[in-house]
Amino acid sequence: MGTAPRGGSVKTGKMPEGEKTRQCKQEEEHRQKEEEREGLIEFYGSYQELFQFFCSNTTIHGAIRLVCSKKNKMKTAFWSVLFFLTFGLMYWQFGILYREYFSYPVNLNLNLNSDRLTFPAVTLCTLNPYRYSAIRKKLDELDQITHQTLLDLYDYNMSLARSDWATLSTRKRSSRSLLHHVQRHPLRRQKRDNLVNLPENSPSVDKNDWKIGFVLCSENNKDCFHQAYSSGVDAVREWYSFHYINILAQMPDAKALDESDFENFIYACRFNEATCDKANYTHFHHPLYGNCYTFNDNSSSLWTSSLPGINNGLSLVVRTEQNDFIPLLSTVTGARVMVHDQNEPAFMDDGGFNVRPGIETSISMRKEMTVRLGGSYSDCTEDGSDVPVQNLYSSRYTEQVCIRSCFQLNMVERCGCAYYFYPLPAGAEYCDYTKHVAWGYCYYKLLAEFKADVLGCFHKCRKPCKMTEYQLSAGYSRWPSAVSEDWVFYMLSQQNKYNITSKRNGVAKVNIFFEEWNYKTNGESPAFTVVTLLSQLGNQWSLWFGSSVLSVMELAELILDFIAITFILALRWFRSRQQLSPPQPPPNSHDNTAFPDEAPGLSAPHRFTVEAVVTMLPSYNSLELRGPSRDGEMGHE
Repeated sequence: MGTAPRGGSVKTGKMPEGEKTRQCKQEEEHRQKEEEREGLIEFYGSYQELFQFFCSNTTIHGAIRLVCSKKNKMKTAFWSVLFFLTFGLMYWQFGILYREYFSYPVNLNLNLNSDRLTFPAVTLCTLNPYRYSAIRKKLDELDQITHQTLLDLYDYNMSLARSDWATLSTRKRSSRSLLHHVQRHPLRRQKRDNLVNLPENSPSVDKNDWKIGFVLCSENNKDCFHQAYSSGVDAVREWYSFHYINILAQMPDAKALDESDFENFIYACRFNEATCDKANYTHFHHPLYGNCYTFNDNSSSLWTSSLPGINNGLSLVVRTEQNDFIPLLSTVTGARVMVHDQNEPAFMDDGGFNVRPGIETSISMRKEMTVRLGGSYSDCTEDGSDVPVQNLYSSRYTEQVCIRSCFQLNMVERCGCAYYFYPLPAGAEYCDYTKHVAWGYCYYKLLAEFKADVLGCFHKCRKPCKMTEYQLSAGYSRWPSAVSEDWVFYMLSQQNKYNITSKRNGVAKVNIFFEEWNYKTNGESPAFTVVTLLSQLGNQWSLWFGSSVLSVMELAELILDFIAITFILALRWFRSRQQLSPPQPPPNSHDNTAFPDEAPGLSAPHRFTVEAVVTMLPSYNSLELRGPSRDGEMGHE
C-alpha cells in the first residue's frame, strides 16, 4: 500500500439515494434511543439546573422561595441565609440528640412485687474471742506481757483471767520467743507534735498530753512506720490484736479448729413457730467476734416466709455472758448479728450490729432488689468474670469480696505473706513475725495506700448488675421483764443448765422478720433507644422544615445527584485533557500526506473506507461529510 502522489485524481462512486436515506434513519433512531436512555437517568447539565429543579419540586418548606425570588436579589439573599441558618440550627439540635443518645441514659423503674419471700441468711457471733486450747499458753504469756506494759505506762495493775500468771514467768524457754518479738514492737508513749521535748517524768507534763502507739520498722531498720492513737484504749487493743494475729498464724490449722458450743450460746431457736436444729446452721470462727453461726445458709432447703410479722420469722434466745474471754480484744458485751443473702460471706465489720444484753431486739426487714443494665449503660459486672481480680472467697461475686481479694493479693505480692483475716491464696502462707520479720511494717504501709486507693482496688472492683439488699429497722424492749425474769431464768437453768451469775446481762432475745409481704425491685431501662432517637430527629426535622421522611429522601437524592454530576463533569474534563494532547505515532507507521488539511474540525478520529485508483484514500461517506463544495467538485469530474 503506497502513498498517493500530490495532485493525483480521485475516482469515487456515488451512493444510491435509498441507501443514504436508510442510513440517516438508522442514525436518527440511534440518537433518539440515546436521548430516551439519558431521560431515565435524569442527569442534569449543570449545578444550577440541579438546584433549580430541586427547589421547584421539593416538599421542604422555604426551598421554593429561592427560585421564585431569583429576580429579586435581596429576597434571594434573605431566603438563602434563612434557609441555611435553619439547616444549621436543626443539625445543632441533631448533635445534642446524638450526644444524649451516646451517653446511654437510663430510666429507673420501681416495681412492688407480692410473693412468698425467701428468708435471708442470718449470722450471729458471740463477741467473745475464744481461747483455743492449742494456743492458750501463748495467749496467757501475751496477757502477762501486756499486764507489765500497762503497769509501766499507766501504773495500772490488770487482773488477768488466770490467777497463776506469775508462774508463767518461770517458763523462760516457752516465753522467750514471744517476748523477743513483743519487745521488737513495744507499746510506748510519745509526746504530741505541738509539745516541746520534755522528760517523761517532768512535773510540767500532763499524761493527757501524750499519745500512745507502737513503731513498726523494715527488716533492715532503715525505715519505720509510726502507728499512733489519740486513745489509749484503741492503741492497746490494736497492739494486742497485732500480736494475737501472729499467734494464730503460727497455727496453720487454727481456722479449722471446731470448738463451738452451740447449745451453750443459743438457748432457743424457732422459725415460723418451728424449732431449729443443727441442720439449719453452719459454724465458723472469727478472730475478733468469736464463734459465729449462720442460719439458713443451706441452698438445698431454704426457709420461706409466707406471712410477715414477728411470729413468722426467726426468734433466738442467746447467752451474752462472756466466759473464758479475752478482755483486751473484746471490750463489749452482747452478740453481733448480720443479715445477708445466701452464698455471700458475712463481713461482720461492714453490715453487722450489736445486740444488747437483757434486751429483746426486734429487727424488721424490707427486701430490695437492684437490677442494673450492663454493657454501655453502666460499669457493672454480671458474675465478676470480667473483673481483673481473682475471687479468693468460695462464694459468688460481690463488691466487698472483690475489694478484700484485691488487698490480699497485693499483700502477698508486696509483703510475701497473707493477712490472717482474709482467705489464703494458693501457694501463700499467713504472715507471722517468726518467719516474716517486717510484715507488720509492710502491712500498715500497704493499708494506707489501700485506703487512699493507690492500689486501685476500688476502681477495679465494680458493682454487680444484680444484687439483693435488706433494709433493717430495729426496736428494743427490756427482756425478760421485772415480773417475769424469775421464772424465765429458772426455766433456762433447768433446760439449758444455765448458771446464773448476772441475770440482767446474761441473756438476750433477737427477733428477725419481714415487715411486709411486698418487696421492691429497682430496675433500669434504656431512656434513649433507637426508636426514641428517630422520633426526636423527626420532631426536629418537622419543627424546622415541616417535612416528612419522603423529604429526607428528596434531600438524599439531591446529594446523590450532586455527586453524580460532579463525577461526570470530572470525567469529561479528564477526557478533554487527553484529547488535546497530540497522539504519538507508532515508530513503523506510514506517513499519509495526501490529505493533510482534511476534516480540521473533527474532535474524534474516524475510520475511512477508501475506494480509488490510489490507496489509502477517503471513502465516499467521509467525502460526503465534507460539505457541498466537495460534492460539486466530484460532480464536475
